[in-house]
Order: sequence, then structure tokens, then C-alpha cells
Amino acid sequence: MPEEGMATMRYYGPAGADGAPAAPALVPGVAPGVVGGMTVRRPSRAPGYGGTPTSGGAPAPAEPTPVWVLADDPVTRDALLAGLRRRPEVTVLPPEQTADAQVVLMLVDRVTGRTVNRMREAAETAHRDVGFVLVGDGMQQHHLLGAVAHGPVSVIARRDADFDRIVRAVTALPAGRLEMPREAIGWLAGRLRTIHRDVLGPRGLTSTGLEVREVEVIKLLAEGLDTTEIAKRMNYSERTVNSIIHGVLTQWQLRNRAHAVAFALRTGMV
Repeated sequence: MPEEGMATMRYYGPAGADGAPAAPALVPGVAPGVVGGMTVRRPSRAPGYGGTPTSGGAPAPAEPTPVWVLADDPVTRDALLAGLRRRPEVTVLPPEQTADAQVVLMLVDRVTGRTVNRMREAAETAHRDVGFVLVGDGMQQHHLLGAVAHGPVSVIARRDADFDRIVRAVTALPAGRLEMPREAIGWLAGRLRTIHRDVLGPRGLTSTGLEVREVEVIKLLAEGLDTTEIAKRMNYSERTVNSIIHGVLTQWQLRNRAHAVAFALRTGMV
């Protein structure tokens, strides 16, 4: 539903000068409405992006984020493309360059298995790892779990999608900042717990890719214990401790024990 005080409308206006559909029409004195069920507000330039700089505005990025737009509804797609082309933070790729996308922006009425299949196809087409901004309703747990297999995903409900929010999600995604409904975060957390309990734990593994005993040894190294002290603490032989440390150094191509501790702390392994 539109926000309170917003009028609903559909855009059927003329094409722009370049032949592309113009941005959604704005009626004087009336707030913008929705296009194809998606809230469309006046495309605004973020602080620091062209125009008159604002006090304390963020500097423009070195390069805009290349984005590939996929949408079921042509009216919604054309209105979104027209708005995005006005934003210097993103570059909307033409069909012949979509494989160069860094982010795939998908707009659907409802998320289905077909949506996830299209994400897989897009990921396979791209020349590099891509992320997805998915605008649509009806996301279910199995959809999300299938989607994240193809890249990082931000999810926005159609009623919450406007140009500014979509652009923020697109530009934030390459930096690893994702946007998801609370229930989706809960689904992912629940699945991770299940994997840890039913798959990793019984095999003596952790979600970091290290064995449980490897994590324990690295933790003790971080506390300043030497090989003899670690062996006594864990009831291992010194040879076993040295073998565990050597395995960690080899697996992660680390130079020495200090490097292993620093690497583990920096990556959150311990």
C-alpha cells in the first residue's frame, strides 16, 4: 500500500529524448504514486552526487556500480530504468553488456522457484561474482536459501521499494552490506545452526573451515601458550600439537604461528 498521503497512479507518459521512457510523471501538488505496484518517488540525487554539494555530503564514488536490471513487468522495468539512468551512483548496462554487471537488480511480483532459476542463470552469465538486489513479495525460506547459493542477496518488499532505497541497496551490496527482512535473517541463522549441529559438529568441523581442535590450538596460541603448554592443556603430545599447527599453516598458506593467530583473529575464526 502507498504511504499515507500518497496518491496512486500509473505512468503512461511520452518517451524521453533518447527514446527511453521518461521518468514517472510527477503531478504538481500530488505526491508520486506507484508504478506496477512498486512505490515510485521522485528520483533524488544523493548528497555529494552532482548538483549543489551539501554540507558534510559523502564524496562521489570513483566508479558507479554497473547494474543489470531484470523485471517481469515492462511498465515497471521501463520506469525504473528511466529513474536509474538519472543516478550517477549506478550504470545501467545495455543488453549486450549485462555480463559485466556487478549487481543484478530483479523486480518480480512474487518470488518463486523461477525467480531463483533466473538468478542462477544470471550468475552463470556474468564474467565475475555478482550480487543480487531482489525486489518482490512472497519470499519463502526455501527461496532465500536457494538464492544465496548464487551470490549475496538483498531483499526489498515491493511496498518499500523506491528509487533511493533501491540505489542504496545496489551500491551497498559490493561492500558486503546486505538488506533483508528480519524473518529472512532468522531463516539464515537457523540454517547455519542446523548445519553446525547436524553436519559440521559430528565431523569435528566448524563453520570456519577448521577442525574443532585446530580452533582450540589457535586460541591457545593467541593466549600466549607455547607448544608444551598447549599439549598439557589439551592432553595431546607435543608432536600432535606441532602437526595441527603445521596443518593450519599449510591450509591457509600462512608464514608462522604469529601470522596464523593474526589471520584467525582478523577473519573471525577465533
